[in-house]
Amino acid sequence: MEIAELGLRGQSLLGLFAFMGIAWALSERKGQFPVLNAVSALIAQFTIALFFLRFEPATQVLASLNGVVIALQQATAQGTDFLFGYIGRSDQMPFEVDGENPNLFIFTFQALPLVVFISALSAVLWHWGILKVIVKAFAAALSRIFGVGGAVALAAAANVFLGQTESPLLIRAYLERITRSEFFTVITSGYATVAGSVIIVYTTVLENIDPSILGHIIVASIISVPAALLLGKIMVPPERDEVPTASDAGDGLIYEGSMDAFMTGVTEGGKLWANIVISILAFIALAALINIMLDAFVPDVAGAPLTLERMLGWLFAPLMWLAGVPWAEAFDAGQIMGIKTALNELVAYFRLSAVEEGVFSARTELILVYSLCGFANIGSLGIVIGGLSGLVPSRRQDIIALAPKAMIAGTLTTLMTGAVIGVIYA
Repeated sequence: MEIAELGLRGQSLLGLFAFMGIAWALSERKGQFPVLNAVSALIAQFTIALFFLRFEPATQVLASLNGVVIALQQATAQGTDFLFGYIGRSDQMPFEVDGENPNLFIFTFQALPLVVFISALSAVLWHWGILKVIVKAFAAALSRIFGVGGAVALAAAANVFLGQTESPLLIRAYLERITRSEFFTVITSGYATVAGSVIIVYTTVLENIDPSILGHIIVASIISVPAALLLGKIMVPPERDEVPTASDAGDGLIYEGSMDAFMTGVTEGGKLWANIVISILAFIALAALINIMLDAFVPDVAGAPLTLERMLGWLFAPLMWLAGVPWAEAFDAGQIMGIKTALNELVAYFRLSAVEEGVFSARTELILVYSLCGFANIGSLGIVIGGLSGLVPSRRQDIIALAPKAMIAGTLTTLMTGAVIGVIYA
């Protein structure tokens, strides 16, 4: 192993402790650092990562998931073709096209409809008990390993498959009485993962990065759960003698039948589709307006116009370096991580997929894929506050106070996940 490679691994390892240190610096009770939980979280993260990325049978299973993506894309294309015609299928143009034109790929009508179909399938799989069994087993393991209550473990486990506002539905009956620390951890785990309904969309966007990208996205969400539980305990530690809140699986997410589950999933997926479209439109326009104003009123800095992307690059470059990115690539990586935080992870993944060859090494690309894999962004802040306040209005003040801090915890969590990949990357 070359010295340079060892240095990068050590850099990522340093980052793991640095991210925990940042969380501790923001802790409400700095004298209660959960040392045993920290050890357990790191062991769990490395064990999961090594199993899926270094154990050949598991790696092959993840690689084979690409066939699932293709099948889902083809099935969804039948619907988009019927509804939108050639707008939904860029390979069937009614007019002659000279050369390749990237504008022929209309994201809203060709990729995003996957959200609706996947949301419907997820709801049916939950109703049939398939997802419920997986989530319940995962929650039991988290509860045993990390000593968290069943309510927190269940919500955290469900975040691998459900969204940040859907997962709390499973513990809706307990949201009134879970402790402040537990509530913070529930919100953090939502920020630190992504929903199953959008995973396939990310895969479509990133398929030029790695043919096994679906497996990486899934592993990223799984790896982030232990870190989210840890950082939740570090930043808002439980009170002394606090008793964890127990829970039963799926109390708050019940369907009348398979068709009810399917149509409910379709409806929720449609809302998510619309929310993604309007959010991307608004945030990209806002970023463009900021850049226009900066260009008009602020002089060039270091020989180039000052832009939102450059400022975010300076802010996040040190954090990306700690995750294991070489300093020569840290500024560009920091820009993408900043875009994810200011806008959302989908826009950031688009930016990553469009980066010219040679800007990033394969190792940096993979660290970015994992570091970007979470809902911790400003747009999600409103979704979390609005969604959770609707579920439990009596705790609105707690939600408003905890959600911004949890967004920071969620960002640190995905950076830890990226650092884990930086340590084991081969």
